[in-house]
Amino acid sequence: MAGPRSAITTVVFDLDGTLVRYHGVEFESSWGAIAVAAGVGDRSEALLREYFPRRDAYAEWVAADAALLTGVPYAKVAASVLPAPYAEGVRLAVHALRPRYRLGILSSGVDLVADWVRQDLGLDFALANRIHVRGGVFTGTSETVVNLWAKDDALRALAKERGIGLQEICFVGDHVNDLPVMRIVGLAVAANPKDESLAEVADYVIERFDDLPRLIDEWTGRR
Repeated sequence: MAGPRSAITTVVFDLDGTLVRYHGVEFESSWGAIAVAAGVGDRSEALLREYFPRRDAYAEWVAADAALLTGVPYAKVAASVLPAPYAEGVRLAVHALRPRYRLGILSSGVDLVADWVRQDLGLDFALANRIHVRGGVFTGTSETVVNLWAKDDALRALAKERGIGLQEICFVGDHVNDLPVMRIVGLAVAANPKDESLAEVADYVIERFDDLPRLIDEWTGRR
């Protein structure tokens, strides 16, 4: 018999395809949107086809994608990808959740977008991969912070650093790389899932984010 549900204290969001949805690029991702804005969309898609099946080479993929941006003006890209296109109901959900929960982003997307969203929505933290800028242009270098295929390890480290129990976390994601995270948290929510396997693992499936506060309250027994 299952034990009592832990109260949720923290809501962690995936970024690409979840909080933000860049339509017209694979996985609705910040990586894809940035590549298109920089004029290297086709080359970035070729890297995706090459590296997506190679789960042991994610850091190599990040480095190769970042290298495509070498010398591209930051302002040109930012003007295209910002403001970030939020999924339906995101602002309403965050407004309702923020007074009562810690809120943050855990993403294999790009810090350019993740940091903007953190500031715009007033979130507590954002952990994402970094692409470097110097003198107003992309250097072509990067830092892999969140491995696409090991987000559960990143969440464990984040929770330990901030003193949060995994059972206190609600995680919201949309794709198969989010499954390992969903299996270790107290509450798992699939937002507009890209694969049917997420519905099998998630406690709830949502299409609109403004449904999320009510579902979290239901889970923890608040009325």
